Amino acid sequence: MNGLSKAKKPSARISSKNYWNASVQSAIFQLIQNKFHFAITGHTAVEIIVGRADSNKDNMGLVTWKNSPDGRILKSDVVVAKNYLDEKEIRRLERNVAGFFDYVEDLIEDEVLMHMDDFAKCIDEFLQFRKYKLFAGKGKISSAQAKEKAYLEYTVFNKTQKINSDFEKQIALMGSAE
Repeated sequence: MNGLSKAKKPSARISSKNYWNASVQSAIFQLIQNKFHFAITGHTAVEIIVGRADSNKDNMGLVTWKNSPDGRILKSDVVVAKNYLDEKEIRRLERNVAGFFDYVEDLIEDEVLMHMDDFAKCIDEFLQFRKYKLFAGKGKISSAQAKEKAYLEYTVFNKTQKINSDFEKQIALMGSAE
């Protein structure tokens, strides 16, 4: 060697130290989810649910759901914010989440030690670089309020939800075969 010492790289990993508590992990996941939803729509996940769940709209305002497009909308479908996003919003969300995880992968490969708080800051840095408005705080609506609103709307909607049973589908197939 030429007498110069090699610079040592920082330690490699994202640390979950002190974050094994499930409620803390859930809160961090919700924060990350809200940052991306807010960047794309200007609303947190629960604000999307409260603002878009409407028993008077086609499919209760849902754009997609577990059994879409022709299957029954389930109660569990109406409390998933992503189900209310239109195609353009979904594409933007997917691109940003994929881009963010590519960014995080680079940090890991560069052996950058990160704690969960640092991880949350990285999201802000990433979204700011992408010219999105940043979400700060906890939001104005609780998860419980969003679930209550969505479930009330679902109760009304479900009474009029058109359901094509397997029997009706078979009858329709037989009628089209004649």
